[in-house]
Amino acid sequence: MRLVRQADSASSGARGTARPAPTGPQPTVRPSRAAARTALTLLAVTALATACSAPAPKDIKPAAGQQAAAKLRQEQRAHAAAVKRWGLSKAPLLAPPAPAKKPHIDTRDGFEVDDHEGLPPVFTTIPTKDKVVFLTIDDGAEKDPAFLRMMSELKIPYTAFLSDYLVKEDYGYFKKMQAAGVSLNNHTLHHRFMPGLSYAAQKREICGMQDVIEKRYGKRPTLFRPPFGNYNEDTLRAAKACGIKAAPLWNEEVFVDRWEYREWDRDLRPGDIVLSHFRGKEDWEGTMPDMVRRFLKLITDKGYAVARLEDYL
Repeated sequence: MRLVRQADSASSGARGTARPAPTGPQPTVRPSRAAARTALTLLAVTALATACSAPAPKDIKPAAGQQAAAKLRQEQRAHAAAVKRWGLSKAPLLAPPAPAKKPHIDTRDGFEVDDHEGLPPVFTTIPTKDKVVFLTIDDGAEKDPAFLRMMSELKIPYTAFLSDYLVKEDYGYFKKMQAAGVSLNNHTLHHRFMPGLSYAAQKREICGMQDVIEKRYGKRPTLFRPPFGNYNEDTLRAAKACGIKAAPLWNEEVFVDRWEYREWDRDLRPGDIVLSHFRGKEDWEGTMPDMVRRFLKLITDKGYAVARLEDYL
């Protein structure tokens, strides 16, 4: 058998005489300029590749002030778009902050019953110097989805006074209203002429509506508006027994095509309560959004904003 021997590094090409290892100091070998430039280029490319492959910083957020300013700009753009979309000639004015100290509410002169002491006050205006009015809407006959969208997109506050014989057709509609921040209050079960009823019958009308609102919407209201604005001492006694704290009426009423005024000068005053109704084309020459446009045009032209009634009570 033939054995083939592989040459290693120590003996490769050793046919001639082996050369002795060099002794003593050796000369320094310097790289050429071309080699140096190549090395520098490689270093730069390596550094760039490392920087590009490094993960980007995460969770870098703008400062709180920048976030607030951006949010404000976004809200302003959305509000301007809503003003245009709902056909308003001017943007509604912004109401001032709610008062830290609530104004003291008394019954308006001439609206008292014989023994009014200790009974819920009856009033048409909130005592305030703020140039604001309060929109209140009664009964619940019309259930217009466009109205809910309009008020939500324009951020217009209002207060509802509901009667069960109309609301029960669609409790869910008013649940959406409540979810948007609207206060749901008492306008009796059947919208009857209260002074024509006995004390017991009036109490059933008022307390019964308290029960409905608590069952359907989770909270017993403290505000009550008598149907047609008519009441007597029994009405207010029954209201108090049912947990009512105040009975706001109104100083103006707005319709699709007109305004009506309680005061002789036919003008708004700071703190006035304005009445309207849940009505549509079956009763008006227009829709609830049409009514809102008329309402907002007049108060804006006169320099008033819409405030939330409950913020002042």
